Amino acid sequence: MTRFKAPNPDFEAETRASFDRQGAMRHLGAKLGVVEPGHVTIELPYREELSQQHGFFHGGITATIADSAGGYAAFTLFPPGAAILTVEFKINLVAPADGELLVASGRVKKPGRTLTLCELEVSVVKGGKVKPCAYGMQTLMCLEPRGDLPAG
Repeated sequence: MTRFKAPNPDFEAETRASFDRQGAMRHLGAKLGVVEPGHVTIELPYREELSQQHGFFHGGITATIADSAGGYAAFTLFPPGAAILTVEFKINLVAPADGELLVASGRVKKPGRTLTLCELEVSVVKGGKVKPCAYGMQTLMCLEPRGDLPAG
């Protein structure tokens, strides 16, 4: 595993503050877990409102928390005051997300001054057993601090 050094000494506090401002994550009931330089996890407990017709977590919900996990993994390596936007991401849903909890993990594969590449993995937990249900890749853009866009 690659170890990164965060250029922002307050990366964890700023990452958690940014996550707390995300209405989508709050609406879904997602919680931020691990926050390390280049690595973030997000957990989402099952609720019927997050399911598809067979009772599994909906693929769009799986993709949503994967996108945020990768985005925040990249954000941990950005300079203070920078903002982040997803440029592109691809997700492969490899197994039904059938369980009580989704755990998304984002890991930076290649950091950059403007573009950062992240690897995404989402697992579902059922009866204490963890099973991967999605893998993906993501490209994110670092936006330098500017007056017309809030940080993070």
